[in-house]
Amino acid sequence: MLWRFIFFIAFQVAGGALGWWEAGLWGAAAGVSIATWVWFIWDFWRGSRVLRWLRHGDPQTAPSLRGMWGEAADRARRLVRQSQLQIKASDARLHDILSALQASPNGVVLLDEEGHIEWCNQTAEGHFGFDASRDLMQSIGNLVRDPDFTTYYSAQNFARPVALQGRSSTPTRPVRISVQLYPYGDGRKLLLSQDITALEQAEAMRRDFVANVSHEIRTPLTVLTGFVETLQTLQLTEEEQQRYLGMMSQQAARMQSVVQDLLTLSRLEGSPLPGMSDWMPVEALLRRSEEEARGLSATLSVNQKKHHEIIFPAAEAMKASGQIAGIVTELQSALTNLVNNAVRYTPSGGTITVGWDVLDDGSARFSVTDTGVGIAPEHIPRLTERFYRVDRSRSRETGGTGLGLAIVKHAVQRHGATLQISSVLGKGSTFAVVFPASRVRGGRPVITPALAQPPAHYASVREPAEQ
Repeated sequence: MLWRFIFFIAFQVAGGALGWWEAGLWGAAAGVSIATWVWFIWDFWRGSRVLRWLRHGDPQTAPSLRGMWGEAADRARRLVRQSQLQIKASDARLHDILSALQASPNGVVLLDEEGHIEWCNQTAEGHFGFDASRDLMQSIGNLVRDPDFTTYYSAQNFARPVALQGRSSTPTRPVRISVQLYPYGDGRKLLLSQDITALEQAEAMRRDFVANVSHEIRTPLTVLTGFVETLQTLQLTEEEQQRYLGMMSQQAARMQSVVQDLLTLSRLEGSPLPGMSDWMPVEALLRRSEEEARGLSATLSVNQKKHHEIIFPAAEAMKASGQIAGIVTELQSALTNLVNNAVRYTPSGGTITVGWDVLDDGSARFSVTDTGVGIAPEHIPRLTERFYRVDRSRSRETGGTGLGLAIVKHAVQRHGATLQISSVLGKGSTFAVVFPASRVRGGRPVITPALAQPPAHYASVREPAEQ
């Protein structure tokens, strides 16, 4: 500021001296006056440049000046630059927040104080059928017309969520969403939605599972209790006592089978996946399955004139079947369950054929084909559900627990295999497990004719292990 004053005085002195030199005293006065106006115009021009730049605010076009106006322009440029950086940082943070909300698995909707949609993410668009480009600033009450939501929104009590039917829900694939509002700011509201279809299905499955387990154990317990009371209160002959004790033993064995299968399922779900270091001969698995199948057949056909015809690969074929990597107890349980199921559901005199085929791509197929009653196509997708039975009375007669195929599914999925089911009602069924090539070695490839044309109602079972 001092230099500006000094320069102004020097400019006037120079004008006065030049006027004195040219015209004396009056020339000096005129020179000072002209110098003052020139200074004023020049300073006004410099200030106008700074003012024009401030109106645009672009730091790149700031004028390069000296003196007071130059310092003012420099300081203003720094302030504008800082402001722009702050705005850019704020925009970046806002973009990050919106990106995080956009990536959220939950639906997010921002409502103003009048209930109009200010912003929503893609998940909310899917839950409610919104279109962000079309429905912004539309009333939420006009777009979500579910009576339960209308009541919930009108009550202004948002302590608990409300469950609604999703916009994409269909009779065959129901969708349920949970919606809750959270007030914030000056009358605004945050609406969060969550797809709870899987949770409700899991809860329904849990209730069904508990009910099924309770039923499976309560029935033999009731029988046992009745026999115990009979033995305690009635005078029975030795033959009657032995008969009742035999029935009690059967019911106790049935409960033990249910508990054992439940423990097996729990162990399969909680164990680490099998590795690739433990190799076992396929022949041993097949021979053990054959022994159990023939023993079960003899038990079920003890009072029958005809017995099952059980066909396993010949001894030479078994020896040439190679090796498989995995956990021997799980693999044995899976293969044995499939063979035993075929024996249980095939009438006496029927045929059960068991095969092990190493395919051209190195994978292997274990198959069990029976000539039993067959399975209707609508039942095939649900066969691996726990306690699911096509014919409950038939299952109880044959001693099934309803958990065998669930165990098979879990065991083969843990080994990277696929369970395949095909059946023709009244003619029989084929259950097959296809193991990946990485878990099979040493076997000779065989082309099975049945693979060329899959039987009717063929299905690959790949549903999640939680079922």
